[in-house]
Amino acid sequence: MDIVRLNGLQDTVTLLKGRVEDVSLPVDKVDIIVSEWMGYFLLFESMLDSVLFARDAYLADGGSVYPDLCSLSLAAVSDPRLHQEHVLFWDDVYGFDMSVMRRTSIMEAGVEVVPAEAVVSRAAVIQTFDCNSVSLSQLEFEADFTLEITESAPCTALVGFFDVLFQRNCEKQLSFSTGPHASKTHWKQTLFLLETPLPLTKGEELKGKICVRKNKKDPRSLLVQVLLPDRSLHYTLQ
Repeated sequence: MDIVRLNGLQDTVTLLKGRVEDVSLPVDKVDIIVSEWMGYFLLFESMLDSVLFARDAYLADGGSVYPDLCSLSLAAVSDPRLHQEHVLFWDDVYGFDMSVMRRTSIMEAGVEVVPAEAVVSRAAVIQTFDCNSVSLSQLEFEADFTLEITESAPCTALVGFFDVLFQRNCEKQLSFSTGPHASKTHWKQTLFLLETPLPLTKGEELKGKICVRKNKKDPRSLLVQVLLPDRSLHYTLQ
């Protein structure tokens, strides 16, 4: 508020403090809604819910929500160092066998910077959201995916990341990615570790299915299930 006053914009800019679900706007409709709502793996923390509420309550016909397009992607990763640090570590903890902790510890998806050279497949888009039309129910989804393997290596994890676009009605379209091959962001990447590495051969296809749901006990967190040909994996983001 002080910055608005310092710049003489108090008659132009109106600031409202509070949850968008609770405040009353001084206008009936708005032409543009801009929000940085993205969380880890795009949907963590469920902040898009509030943007969709504002869209349905206040956006004028022909108006736009920005960013308007978002996509979620997966790729295969071979990173023995991360696997050693987070999985094999439990086999010898200062001389103690604590391997029973392995599965429990990796059920919580990690947030890491994954080196680009550790990615051993082409990325596959598992879901795309148009913020101008997506519904709340569509934020929970199931999707089949196929990863084209680019290097023969043991797969130690799957990595998830998102891209966002400013496209609708934009004279200059903009986008950015949170993937391993892009510039580092504070979102990093989401790592779904495998307890037992999966051998991969260059040129083959790794097929699977992913299910993303809100945690009913904590709607801001996510439950993720990954189905691979030889295993079913369960993760949380919390």
